[in-house]
Amino acid sequence: MPTIIPFRAVRPTRDKVGLVAARSYETYSKKGRKFRMDRNPYSFLHIVNPGYKYHKEITGKKAFKLVRNRYQEFKEDGVFLQEELPSFYIYKIIDRKGQVFCGLIGGASIVDYENNRIKKHEDTLEDREELFKEYLDTVGFNAEAVLLTYPDNDTVATIIEETTQERAEYEFTTTYRDTHYVWPLSDPKSIATIQEAFAHMPQLYIADGHHRSSSSYLLAKDHQQNDPNYHKDATYNYFMSFFIPESHVRIHEFNRLVKDLNGLSKEEFLIALDTVFRIENRGVAAYTPSKKHHFSMYLDGEFYSLYLRKSNYNFENTLEALDTQILYKTILEPILGISDVRNDARISYAGGKKDMIYVKSAIDKGEYTVGFGMVPLTMEELKQIADDGYTMPPKSTYIEPKLRSGITIYEF
Repeated sequence: MPTIIPFRAVRPTRDKVGLVAARSYETYSKKGRKFRMDRNPYSFLHIVNPGYKYHKEITGKKAFKLVRNRYQEFKEDGVFLQEELPSFYIYKIIDRKGQVFCGLIGGASIVDYENNRIKKHEDTLEDREELFKEYLDTVGFNAEAVLLTYPDNDTVATIIEETTQERAEYEFTTTYRDTHYVWPLSDPKSIATIQEAFAHMPQLYIADGHHRSSSSYLLAKDHQQNDPNYHKDATYNYFMSFFIPESHVRIHEFNRLVKDLNGLSKEEFLIALDTVFRIENRGVAAYTPSKKHHFSMYLDGEFYSLYLRKSNYNFENTLEALDTQILYKTILEPILGISDVRNDARISYAGGKKDMIYVKSAIDKGEYTVGFGMVPLTMEELKQIADDGYTMPPKSTYIEPKLRSGITIYEF
């Protein structure tokens, strides 16, 4: 049922793609951004951080028109070109561990988003949605694809495999030692075959990019109401997405760090935990859980294993069975007094490569008092939550791959 479309991407010239490509803006420290921008005039960071030109930090709505100006300057200077024919873009990443992520970039349908053929598992913040909608409307492009998963499909896999046997249009390696490859696919027959294959899939799932997709939806609705020349095939009725088979998605956990014990002593805290968990002191050796409903904890220089006492916990639905929800319902809210896990300044999150050793280091430095680890959620859990209409607690999943910004740009 889902509809996906090819599009004429604006993209860097072949000789400059490795210089243009950048991580998401917020993943850089202020110092790290400046370092890269000082040394690389082609970085996409110059577009999304337009105040750099004036040695001034410009944020929010004031920056949006300047972002548009920097983008136009890159186009005028020949850094970007526009694809002649509507295309899908086969995107492949091989990371430093040899893991392979491969899918295709195209446009996902706002109608599918509205009709829940694109399923969600996270809540979004209204003010952030509105701000990003205004950003998109002002700049007129999107440079970061929403990550959508689809069930592994032999037809799509065959076309991708055949396409990637040819020389890639782009091939570059980042300082993270991840190698990126891109192949434009403009053959009408291959495009039609891919679209037909997706049309027979029951639904797609958002893995990453809930705010980007919801803001695109709101923007499309505004245009539908206010554009006298509206038609269903208008570019704003689609949003740029990276469609990736489920087998290529990697889900990592987000560990939790808490600044204090909510007024409890160490002993009082452990006694409170004992009501719901079987606790074992693991000493100074790092402990990482290996099963669902098992947690690791680091407190006062020692690791602990926490095994949920299932007789004392009610698994009412798929949400209540998630480890992130269990941690919230049994420890964070009732014992540590953290009810708003999205905004409470007492809790922080460590995802991706930040494992329990990172958690230990942060606590040993005195930045936090206690940390918790768990096993990653599975793709099946993510899908079941979405199918059942629930939303996960914030920071339940850290998902790979992470694409670079500025490689394909979708204009509307």
